[in-house]
Amino acid sequence: MKSLFAALSRYIAHDDPLTFALNKVAMVLAGNTPFYPLYLWAVLGRDAAPSILLTLCSFPFWAVVPAIARRNGLAGRLVLTVVGVLNTVWCSAVLGFASGTALFLIPCVLLGTLGFHQRERIVSLAIAALPFIAYGVLRFSTWVPLKRYSGAEYSSLITLNGFSVACLVGFLGIAFASARPTRAT
Repeated sequence: MKSLFAALSRYIAHDDPLTFALNKVAMVLAGNTPFYPLYLWAVLGRDAAPSILLTLCSFPFWAVVPAIARRNGLAGRLVLTVVGVLNTVWCSAVLGFASGTALFLIPCVLLGTLGFHQRERIVSLAIAALPFIAYGVLRFSTWVPLKRYSGAEYSSLITLNGFSVACLVGFLGIAFASARPTRAT
């Protein structure tokens, strides 16, 4: 087990503290992705199984972020944010806007604003606009989810997704704080 953690530590390592922090975020997202369908199954029941498995599609994209970041830190951080937005749009298309999956655009805004250095501000502003555009598309689209759920099921999904977003935002705060230089007071 130690060798697995050592290999993972080497995989996410980066000289830039901000890129290193976002590599950690990518690995946490990759590690949690397989559990999301289980949470959905617990809330929606086994009848939802075919469509909820589609939420696994983002796993390889989260997992490849550190490899991309090793070649180019900016590219890795961009990919993480874009994959977050695309995954949110995808899950919203699968489960429906009423599921509350669009709440995951909130951490995407944080990735787009806090995940870049001051010298990358123009890139940051451009990438931070993506979650807002995605929200507009999701909110006003006429996409029909693969399966419609009851009001009670959608309420449970909103609770699940809202809690998940809160946990992710908290983790992002910790990750970003670890990447910032500290000053003695």
